[in-house]
Amino acid sequence: MGRKTYGVLIHGAGWVAGQHLAAFQHNPATQVVAVCSRTLAGARRRGAEAGLPATACYTDFAAALRHPGVDIVSICTPQHVHCAGVLAAARAGKHLVIEKPIAISLAEMRAMRDAVRRAGVKTIVSFVLRWNPLFQQLKAMSAGGAFGKIYSVEADYLSHCGSWWGGWKDTHTVEHGVSAMLIAGCHAVDALRWFAAPGEFEAAQPVEVFAVAGGYRKGRRREYNPITNTWTRHAPPMEFDGLELALVKFDNGVLGKVSVNFDCVMPYRFPLRIFGDRGSVFDNRVWSHAFPSQKKWIELKAIQPDSSDVSHHPFQAQMDHFVKCLQRGVESHCNLEDAIRTHEVVFAAQRCYRTRRPVRLPLLKSP
Repeated sequence: MGRKTYGVLIHGAGWVAGQHLAAFQHNPATQVVAVCSRTLAGARRRGAEAGLPATACYTDFAAALRHPGVDIVSICTPQHVHCAGVLAAARAGKHLVIEKPIAISLAEMRAMRDAVRRAGVKTIVSFVLRWNPLFQQLKAMSAGGAFGKIYSVEADYLSHCGSWWGGWKDTHTVEHGVSAMLIAGCHAVDALRWFAAPGEFEAAQPVEVFAVAGGYRKGRRREYNPITNTWTRHAPPMEFDGLELALVKFDNGVLGKVSVNFDCVMPYRFPLRIFGDRGSVFDNRVWSHAFPSQKKWIELKAIQPDSSDVSHHPFQAQMDHFVKCLQRGVESHCNLEDAIRTHEVVFAAQRCYRTRRPVRLPLLKSP
């Protein structure tokens, strides 16, 4: 009997949907059978751009879920409607790829978790930097003991995010965007969890968060475009603080520090530091007991997470990993249950801004 081909429905036709579609196209075990979007023109355009003009197109998600042969649904819609899409797809018995952030509230995350548990479907969340070549190399070195016992990790998400990005219209408000850390900085939070754990395919569990927020850009219409190195005075104003700083304590004793800066006037950067009792990492530079004769930092040549452009990110590796999980009947290390732990740090930070007190985790208790 031949290997099963998984039919894929792409829900959403924006910037990131093209990368999901391309990754599934290039996996021999998957076939994109349908695209759903808010407009039929948008769905058809996304299919045509991928060289699939005959792919079925929908504006009605319920009808798209009934399309013959759909096994996997890729949720690429704006973040404030992720929950509705996940609930509907889970009820329909479909496996799920969920773009980050997965939800805009704890209540939504609880509903999604419970729906997926009831349906028994497999999930993966697009914390795609776990498949970044530099991340993979550093994680393997760490698991092999190159840095000894890790005691501290740091990550920053630095990007003057604004209207130059296609998703800004859906995220610049508190109602739909919530915070800079939720919109995009959750990648840096997930990096903390990833490198705080000793196993090569393991993320650490956060147990306490303390955070502060500030910056200068909240409410202003003047913004910087790091792509064109220009300024505009008529952008939709950001309704939340552009700078967030958080300290995170993990259950294994590792301490993490994360910053998210939407106010910075500079090109996108994703700095990373790892400190162990036998070595350290600064971005792609390594100092380790494994190289006892080293006289200077060793620079790793792997691709770094130095671009906010989704076409730079390793979606192919992520989707290939998920397909293997489906074939083997196992959960991904980056499934919905795991991703909730990353998002809880974000919502704990929001609570901390109100209470000015450390917040204990988990926020979502198991039933």
